[in-house]
Amino acid sequence: MFESIITAVIAVTAIGLICAVGLVVASVFMHVHENENEKKIRELLPGANCGACGYSGCDGYAKALAEDADTKANLCTPGGDKVSKVLSELLGREHEDVVEMVATVRCCGDCKTTEKKTLYSGVDTCAAAKMLHGGDGMCTYGCLGRGDCEAACPHDAICMDDGIARVDSRKCVGCGVCVRTCPNHLIHMMPDIKREVIACHNKQKGAVARKQCTNACIACGKCQKACPADAIVIENNLASIKYDKCIACGKCATVCPVGCIRTADYSGKHKFPEPNYIIR
Repeated sequence: MFESIITAVIAVTAIGLICAVGLVVASVFMHVHENENEKKIRELLPGANCGACGYSGCDGYAKALAEDADTKANLCTPGGDKVSKVLSELLGREHEDVVEMVATVRCCGDCKTTEKKTLYSGVDTCAAAKMLHGGDGMCTYGCLGRGDCEAACPHDAICMDDGIARVDSRKCVGCGVCVRTCPNHLIHMMPDIKREVIACHNKQKGAVARKQCTNACIACGKCQKACPADAIVIENNLASIKYDKCIACGKCATVCPVGCIRTADYSGKHKFPEPNYIIR
């Protein structure tokens, strides 16, 4: 009996030693060298992991910056120029300004301009409401009004007001989380230096869209004709602005007969009379 116990102890000890040696060998030969620059870069990034830089998150961007000299140091929108500057100094590169972005909701179908087509009493989320005939609103392209974007925003920059989502550009850092959350794909990012946005996403023909919402784009083309920079195109019964051409003159907003083109200061540098980024 005693000999059996001794044998078992010896066997277990031997197995433990073999495993320990194996782990030591593995740690030596399979060790992944950590780039010190990558670690420093990661500490400088804000940690939003939003993917606005085009990489999987802050870790992915830090790795790309540390290993690829062609990766730009001004891609972190939430970090802005402050982060871009310290990254450029660390990497010994010329500093480039960050193009700050702000979220815009392409819908102006509030409680005054559109109506409900049915009474929805299911799970109180936009994603769930959309699964039932595209939501309870007359316009199936419009804001579903249940605040999925508000709940997802990590900076408390979105609120639900008068039935639709509103973005406070003073708080928005351009992370893009809301863009990926909206099931109707209403939220877009735009450079905060621009001043106009077409606040409609309805792709129905003008007469149909108008019945669904009095602020809906009717694709009349007046904005396109008035634009001196050829920055507006009409596609799928909906006007859109090419911001690389837009000169922010505001003429499109002036001629829009339904008022779906809005103009405002989206930079967040001014205080607005209400938490709505749109000011007509």
